[in-house]
Amino acid sequence: MKTLPLPSGLLRTLAGQALAFVIALALGAVIILMIDESPVAVFMTLMRGAFGDAEKIAGTLLQTTPILICGIAACIGLRGGMFNVGIEGQLFLGGFAAAWVGFAFSLPPVLHVLVAMLLAVVAGAAWVAIPAFFRVRFGTNEVVSTILANYIATLLTSYFTIFLFKRPGGWSETPPILESAYLPELFSFSRLNIGLLIGIALAIATALFFRWTAKGYAVTMVGSAPKFAEYGGINVRKVGFGVLLVSGAVGGLAGGVETLGVHHRFMEGFAPGFGFDGVIAALLANGSPIGTIFTALFFGALRAGSLLLEVDTTASREIITVIQALIILAVSADLLMRRRGDRTGERRWKF
Repeated sequence: MKTLPLPSGLLRTLAGQALAFVIALALGAVIILMIDESPVAVFMTLMRGAFGDAEKIAGTLLQTTPILICGIAACIGLRGGMFNVGIEGQLFLGGFAAAWVGFAFSLPPVLHVLVAMLLAVVAGAAWVAIPAFFRVRFGTNEVVSTILANYIATLLTSYFTIFLFKRPGGWSETPPILESAYLPELFSFSRLNIGLLIGIALAIATALFFRWTAKGYAVTMVGSAPKFAEYGGINVRKVGFGVLLVSGAVGGLAGGVETLGVHHRFMEGFAPGFGFDGVIAALLANGSPIGTIFTALFFGALRAGSLLLEVDTTASREIITVIQALIILAVSADLLMRRRGDRTGERRWKF
């Protein structure tokens, strides 16, 4: 039985992404050597910290969950030709909205969770609506507008937390949510919750949507060949606006999962960098929702494994931030070269 070969363009893309990843790790190893530490020892420590026992594996999956959901949000935007870099801000707004429903209202358990998650989704979509409008109406670059929106979202939720809803006491956090709004935990020894299952189900559903539905095909065409899609009768502006709204909604969902499943309250800096890690995971997976499951797991393992670094080695856990930055640079360079190498002038983002 013959198997269909992979398209040459896809093979080149995958090879470029893999090479960017390897180069980033190699540069990370050089930096580790510069601080008089063994790269092998550091990477083995990271592995033990991430997968050493059941509790560490659960910790890795806990870190993976928000990165995965944020990565799916980025994948949705990328597939439609929109680069939503504001997922961090949408996550913060969604997390705060879910917390507000959690502590301000007393509802039956299942209904309480659903209402809180729904408002988190609405908050994420509403926050990206303004950049989306300016993108489709005036052609404003959504990369710039969504990045700027991140800072506003972070400061706005900090203001709400400190001046309007701060709980009595010293910490800058809201009152705890009611137990009826808790997401069910998967294990008694970990805060890992069904948010992980939500993320995996969302990745599979998104992949099936883009692969098997007419609307998914329309979104893909808008992202890959907007002029061709417009000639085919697709409302490119409407699709672009909808793609950004859905992407923002999923980003808000990630914040809701983090609030209801992990912290059970909203606090300043409650999810630092998860949105940006999700964007990187989506880029490293070349915009594939299924591939993002594995790249999100990689970044979750880096975060969880870094907790053991300062115990067993002389390296600081901040070396993980350096490695992530190198991955960003390497993947961005690969993306830029592929865009320059595309002579059709048609694709805005090549995913």
